[in-house]
Amino acid sequence: MNMIITYVPIGVGTYHMETAGAAFQSSAALLRKLSFDLSFELDQPDEPLLTTDAVKAWMAGKKPDLVIVQNITFANAAYISEVLRVYDGPIVLWTLREPVSETGGRLKLNSLTGTFSAANTYHQLRKDDPIRLFGSADEDPVRVRLEKIIRALSVVRYLKGLKLAQIGHTPQGFGFGRGLDADILKTFGTELVSVEARELIRKAQSYAYEDCAAFEAEAKERIVGLEQMPEKNIRDFVRLYRAYREFTNEQGIGALSSRCWPDFFVEYGTPVCTVLSILNALGIPSACEADTYGALSMAVGTELTGEAAFFGDPVALSEKENTLTFWHCGMAACSLAREDRGACVGVHPNRKIGPTMEFGTKAAAEVTILRIGKDRDGSFRLFAAAASCLDKPRQYLGTSMVVQPKIPVRNLVDQLLADGFEPHYAVAYGDITEELKLLAGILHIPFVEYKA
Repeated sequence: MNMIITYVPIGVGTYHMETAGAAFQSSAALLRKLSFDLSFELDQPDEPLLTTDAVKAWMAGKKPDLVIVQNITFANAAYISEVLRVYDGPIVLWTLREPVSETGGRLKLNSLTGTFSAANTYHQLRKDDPIRLFGSADEDPVRVRLEKIIRALSVVRYLKGLKLAQIGHTPQGFGFGRGLDADILKTFGTELVSVEARELIRKAQSYAYEDCAAFEAEAKERIVGLEQMPEKNIRDFVRLYRAYREFTNEQGIGALSSRCWPDFFVEYGTPVCTVLSILNALGIPSACEADTYGALSMAVGTELTGEAAFFGDPVALSEKENTLTFWHCGMAACSLAREDRGACVGVHPNRKIGPTMEFGTKAAAEVTILRIGKDRDGSFRLFAAAASCLDKPRQYLGTSMVVQPKIPVRNLVDQLLADGFEPHYAVAYGDITEELKLLAGILHIPFVEYKA
């Protein structure tokens, strides 16, 4: 079922109704266009709601995903109260710009005072904050912000339908990524399923190599140099790739975190890195070291941008270039590789076993560093920072990305350290900081961003 957005234009008939009516028509037209462009169902009245009884009747029995309350004119607190009485989901308070009077004439709308009245009542009755929107429907910033609000709301729906797999346990000392099913369900509405890594290993071992030819052919279309690996590792990788693909397909898994070391090196003899790389390229966000909240961060970034998100450790900074390098052993999405060399296959920098991935990521004018993690009291928080991704080759063995934050890199790192953020981050292709801020508000979790 499509997302439903209910439009509630409120006001009183004693203001300049010609101006108010025109504002209503242009606002409704914008929302109708957005409903077509962004694929949601718009629930709108035929005319402004000019009495509390009209608001009450309009809201009766509705269960939308979002309510947009627009002060067409001033309306007292009783109007928003009728909405809050029956609806506890996210609400946008839309304030119209007051027409300028050149002669000191009549106040035509007084929408801003109406919004103050609504916001005051909202604050008294609820613990969260309303989403704020200011301006007329013909202003580009209004359209852009509405698009971002709707995109953030679509991520909330996506998370509620997401089935997230946690394959194996985090290694000792990596507990920051260990997901708890009740916590994730309560905050994000996401289902977390947990399986042991040995289940996937045994599944892979049960396949005959000859029966995995299609999976090997597909992998070779995406990565470069697989044939250079020892025959045993090629066979083990292909079987493991089939095991993960069939597991995700059969179980309806939309994102996952996977244990990697030491099990896949010691017990299986071949790393899982390249399997995760291809899954990421296929649109199944996959984090290593069993970092479930890292996988959740990647999933949000991927859903908002439509492109795989990078996952890695912050390993090096340069004050001179104002850059921060993110790196990991070799599981970045093969679709993110620079075109000059492609998604090359290598061996793990410590274990010297392959296949893993070896490349620097493609450049982008806008990327977003993000992390869904936990604060000291166990509550969730969401961090985001805008940056760009520079055109840099691979920095270290494995996969790497060199980003240039919009603020001084030392300030960014110092503040992340001071606030105790985790050592794993997702980097999404595109500036989605505003959508993430809106998402955090809808989910009722703190949003963390740093200023210069």
